Amino acid sequence: MNQELSCLHDIAIALSESDLRPSLYKALELLSTSMKMDRGAITIMNPVQHEIRIEAAHGMSAGAIQKGRYKPGEGITGRVIQSGKPTIVPKTSQEPLFLDKTGHRKADDVEYSFICVPITKGKQVVGCLWVDRPYDPEYNLDNALQVLTIIAAMVAQRVASLETLQWEKEAHKEESRRLRQELGQRYSITNLVGNSNKMREVFQMISQVCKSNATVLIRGESGTGKELAATAIHYNSSRADKPFVKVNCAALPSNLIESELFGHEKGAFTGAIRQKPGKFELASKGTIFLDEIGSINLDVQANLLRVLQEKEFERVGGIKTLKADVRVIAATNRNLERAVEDGSFREDLYYRLNVFPIYMPPLRQRKTDILLLAEYFVEKYSKENSKEIRRLSSPAIDMLMQYHWPGNVRELENCIERAVVLCDSGVIHAFHLPPSLQTAEESDTWPGRGLDEAVEALEREMIVDALKSTRGNTGKAAEILKSTPRKIGYKAHKYQINYKDFR
Repeated sequence: MNQELSCLHDIAIALSESDLRPSLYKALELLSTSMKMDRGAITIMNPVQHEIRIEAAHGMSAGAIQKGRYKPGEGITGRVIQSGKPTIVPKTSQEPLFLDKTGHRKADDVEYSFICVPITKGKQVVGCLWVDRPYDPEYNLDNALQVLTIIAAMVAQRVASLETLQWEKEAHKEESRRLRQELGQRYSITNLVGNSNKMREVFQMISQVCKSNATVLIRGESGTGKELAATAIHYNSSRADKPFVKVNCAALPSNLIESELFGHEKGAFTGAIRQKPGKFELASKGTIFLDEIGSINLDVQANLLRVLQEKEFERVGGIKTLKADVRVIAATNRNLERAVEDGSFREDLYYRLNVFPIYMPPLRQRKTDILLLAEYFVEKYSKENSKEIRRLSSPAIDMLMQYHWPGNVRELENCIERAVVLCDSGVIHAFHLPPSLQTAEESDTWPGRGLDEAVEALEREMIVDALKSTRGNTGKAAEILKSTPRKIGYKAHKYQINYKDFR
């Protein structure tokens, strides 16, 4: 009895230590000495994987610990956790339910006694404590069961903490896996919509460059999808699980862009009240996307060139050199060659950025993609606005195909979003699209017809469009046109416009 009390006292002291796992291992070691056990383990139930795993063990190899996994109800261990009732097996060789997944008992060719008690948190069984000891007919197994039950109650709080940590770890791992998969799907190359020859060239170049760490320069007009291409490159590269930091260089004041990119030290300038890491630090081991790279000044260009060449930089006001393991993807709609000629862009930086150029074609050069993109945006915004819009009408398609799209894909997306919002049926018609999509010939405003005729045609077009938008409500149409219902009614009568046609 004194030996048992001494053992319980020593285990209580061991479990009071702050380090979680070492305290459990020490408790098992003390238990081994007291009960002359060959092996012992503490297992917990993993709530995410719904699996019982060994978390702390004595007298077992790492390989054996990995093998010791059970489902609830499987084997003696699984049954104890499922039922919450302790179990004694005097001779393991005579127990058919004994699985011996770790393989130790068969290898030892020795008869063992096995004792297993549940570890509970409130009314919930979170794990179990079991021991193996050589079979001894004179050893009191019931007394040993009582001792183990007391020890299980002592370690319950520690194991509960371990179970919580394990659950959080597994949940975090599962969430990270889900997010990586979601981001990979969201920014996959196939989500760059298009099947024209020019877009196929873009897809091929992205597929080639995403496998490397080469610097990429994406060229193209505003609204062609340069940022989407950069995002696809990152999330299909080996850096996909690392940060992807976007910087719009044109949106940052020239006196702050260096601080934003490289960070600053406390007191480096007025307002620098604390140290701040820059975008290159935040993008460590990942990718930084420098949009509108042609807008940065020459001083920042010099520092950027150093990052590309030497992979190092200093914060503003700092003297410590920092390493930059960052992939750079830049984009611009400017003519950098002309900027090099006039001296506003460094020639050496241009060549450092232009390692792998990708040209995003304007929408007017990929006419075959217009309908494909339009259908994609119709589906996207129909879901967002909880509408069931099935298709575009033939006149609406004709308008989309004949327009020159100076704002490229971004303008097309905005037009379709507007049309979806206005549409209250299953089909988007021409009158749901902005008046700007009509060509000069179609809108009858061609100035060759004379000024008075052109003005009248424009008045008629504006009234028709307002009545379309308000579904024939002349009062609301007057508000849109900043006029009065009386004037709109007079003009409508003059141009033979019947408001009932729009209801």
